[in-house]
Amino acid sequence: MAIIKLSKNERRRLSVFFTCLALAFVAWMFTMLSKNYPYTFKAALVYTNAPIHRSFRALQADSADVTVQGSGWNLLFSAMKLNNQTIPVNLKNLDFKNFIVLNTQLKSINEKWASDQQIISFNPDTLYFDFSSRVVKRVPIQLLSNIKFRHQYAFSGNALLNPDYVTISGPANILANINAWKTDSLALIDIADTIRRTIKLQPVSQSNINIYPKTVQVKLPVDEYTEKTIYIPVKLANNKDYYNVKVFPKKVKVTFTVPLGKYTATDESFFEAVADLNLWHDQGLHQLPVKTVRVPAFCKIVKIEPQNIDFIVNQ
Repeated sequence: MAIIKLSKNERRRLSVFFTCLALAFVAWMFTMLSKNYPYTFKAALVYTNAPIHRSFRALQADSADVTVQGSGWNLLFSAMKLNNQTIPVNLKNLDFKNFIVLNTQLKSINEKWASDQQIISFNPDTLYFDFSSRVVKRVPIQLLSNIKFRHQYAFSGNALLNPDYVTISGPANILANINAWKTDSLALIDIADTIRRTIKLQPVSQSNINIYPKTVQVKLPVDEYTEKTIYIPVKLANNKDYYNVKVFPKKVKVTFTVPLGKYTATDESFFEAVADLNLWHDQGLHQLPVKTVRVPAFCKIVKIEPQNIDFIVNQ
């Protein structure tokens, strides 16, 4: 392949040519980017001033194609930002209409928009809504949690929620199927102390439902557990014919786990053990199994000794 050799003068001319070409391209780009262009992007619609006494449901997606007029420079540097924008839609007119014309709100929307970028149109331009009677209902809050404790630690009481209920408002037919409202999941590991957190409630999935409050204060008492042993008297159940029955032994040995903070205060009065005489009367058993029918929520039975007791019936 032949190699073209240029003289020093020719190289200088070629360099001047490409420099002029680059400058011309840059000048053309500046000219083109200085002009105004329309740019369309999809934006989420955020409803404001919703009717107080009417429950609504949008009959179309809560988004619209928005056309913005701006210079090439503005559109070049804000294209990514535009795609994350939201459009506020004032629903005040829904008090006496079932539709909203977005172009009638252009002025108020553009007042909140960048001065060098103005919205010129929406697609769709008209939003339609379905209405039904609005009711208010209170339902309990349901805590979702996944707690992993340090060895020998566990809950020492029930979860305390403040508030323990949420107020929801919306269409009666939808609220009829809502009996509780869940929180976001609380996931913790290696817990060895009482938990205090502010947790968000799960967001609504429908635009015509409102909830209050949107967060809840949670307290989960946690304590270290240890084993304790006490002796509990056995009570006889279902002695319908009032037989004179003697049981052996009269007390059973119960081993259970208890929080350290409640170790001293937890005694036999917190428990109740029974033996069912029907098992002898109806089934002919010669020993009666012992069951605990009352156990504190913060305790867990480990074992009962003996599990069965002897008895004598004097008829």
